[in-house]
Amino acid sequence: MNVRPLATALEQFAADRDWTQFHSPKNLVMALTGEVGELTEIFQWLTEAQSRDAGKDPRTAQAVKDELADVQLYLVRLASVLGVDLNEAVQQKLQKNAQKYPVDKARGSNKKYTDL
Repeated sequence: MNVRPLATALEQFAADRDWTQFHSPKNLVMALTGEVGELTEIFQWLTEAQSRDAGKDPRTAQAVKDELADVQLYLVRLASVLGVDLNEAVQQKLQKNAQKYPVDKARGSNKKYTDL
């Protein structure tokens, strides 16, 4: 996914409102954490089965969509402010994970790569 257009739109959104002054990495990480907390809250008391069915209830599904969007928006904004090419970072991380979790050792396992 190319997030550059989104990053540009978020930069303009913040600039139009004179919010760039508030978008320090520290503040953006705190806002991102808050949004992850709001997403967590949706699932907090659900059983495993209920969590898998969360998208079937329209109200819950919309809440999940909204919070996922908020998480992505803050993540993209944070990467932009820090000068991180998120597209490149994700590709590099996928490659690292493939090396840490080879299919023949990791398939069907929830163990950390150090325990495989």
